[in-house]
Amino acid sequence: MKAKEKNPLYVVKGDDVEIASNFFDMIVKKLNLEPVVDFFIMIFKMLFEQVQSYAAFVIIKDLFDDFMKRAELFKKFSIV
Repeated sequence: MKAKEKNPLYVVKGDDVEIASNFFDMIVKKLNLEPVVDFFIMIFKMLFEQVQSYAAFVIIKDLFDDFMKRAELFKKFSIV
């Protein structure tokens, strides 16, 4: 049996109430950033599908790592 979360996070958008799975999910839903997140996922998926050689993989991996470092810095130094 799956354990029920003790205190789920809720996001209120007008008349709709949505449950957020974590704090980051709550921020994304509250600021309506879901299309932006989907866009980044689509871009990275498209880039990784184009990899034909190890050199191309290293370049795209470095881009992805740089993006993740920037996201981590934003998360670390943001107010929320």
